[in-house]
Amino acid sequence: MLSIKVPPLGESITEATVSRWLKNEGDAVAAGETLVELETDKITVEVPALKGGVLTKRARSEGDVVKVDDMLGELDDSAAAVPRATAPATAVAPSPTASSPAAVSPTAPPAPSAPAAQQPASMPAARRLAAESGINLATVSGTARGGVVSKPDVIAAMSAPAAAAPASSTPPAVQPPSAVHRPPSAVPRESREKMSTRRKRIAENLLQAQHNTAHLTTFNEIDMSAIVALRERMKEKVEKEHGVKLSFMPFFAKAAIMALKAYPVVNAQIEGDSLVYKNYVNLGIAVASEAGLVVPNVKDADSLGILGLSQGIAAVAKRARDGKLTMDDLTAGTFTITNGGVFGSLISTPIINYPQSGILGLHKTQDRPIAVNGQVVIRPMMYIALSYDHRIIDGQQAVLFLVRVKELMEDPASMLID
Repeated sequence: MLSIKVPPLGESITEATVSRWLKNEGDAVAAGETLVELETDKITVEVPALKGGVLTKRARSEGDVVKVDDMLGELDDSAAAVPRATAPATAVAPSPTASSPAAVSPTAPPAPSAPAAQQPASMPAARRLAAESGINLATVSGTARGGVVSKPDVIAAMSAPAAAAPASSTPPAVQPPSAVHRPPSAVPRESREKMSTRRKRIAENLLQAQHNTAHLTTFNEIDMSAIVALRERMKEKVEKEHGVKLSFMPFFAKAAIMALKAYPVVNAQIEGDSLVYKNYVNLGIAVASEAGLVVPNVKDADSLGILGLSQGIAAVAKRARDGKLTMDDLTAGTFTITNGGVFGSLISTPIINYPQSGILGLHKTQDRPIAVNGQVVIRPMMYIALSYDHRIIDGQQAVLFLVRVKELMEDPASMLID
């Protein structure tokens, strides 16, 4: 019998949450086949079968928190890994139960039946809520990426009106007003779920940033007219020739990198009683995924042009949303950009990605009246914010950094001169 244990999870990571079992007890598995997925605060770890055999025990359930070397289950590597017997290809009939006609009368031919509804891919929180509420996941449409059923999908299914009952010829009895009660809702008034390992770590890291830094935010605004016009002129050509959808993010990334070179203290970090100046930029891009917020890094982003930044940002964002990030993607970042504008945020105060010293927040581009050369005109404007650690970055340096980003974005041709 072979024990299935939690493998090493990466630097400084000691625990994970059992996210999804891919095999059931009694399933035959081949060597190298993934048995279970574990979710850490940074990445999803796949635990493979070291040998072929049969999974005899699942010692942990989905949602359980486990530590390195904890036992997840047992695999009988001496059992023959043979496929289960199947019915003829014309139909797949479920196994008879004690109450079914086939079980009561084994000599009678089985009644034709349709194949069992296939359960769709779903998030652990969605499966737990569906089980508690008696919702069949096969009847729920998934709206998450790839058609995965999420918790909001289950809640929506629970609140959908039930099919109307057939009309009765007998009119219902009229109750006095005092006897009328509010009908019970299909949605529970409260629901409770255990915080995932990743959500707990996100909470801890945000609190650490607030408690361990002198957190301050400064703001400015950008006239996006020049960048909007440049993007409109170039996006079709870039996508056709390079297969990348050109967004505003790589322009902001380039502007931030150039501003970091002008004000390197914004790219520095405190280590003990020393200031460590980074002569490179590993640019973190905050990405909202189904599993929570992650900040993968584009390594040596200062060596890339706008097209290279566009490709690098698109690549790490895709890995983040697909759950394919590596530890290298998530470590050694020096500065971060977060874009709340994609969700409609007009202004916010982003929290520093500790132990970094600064984070640039982008927001929604919105047409607003502004004064230009004594005239009121309508321009596409965006508020930007820099949250910084006031222990090492003075207010003057923070403001000048943000002014430099504004200047570069309002005159994008100047980004060609580096």
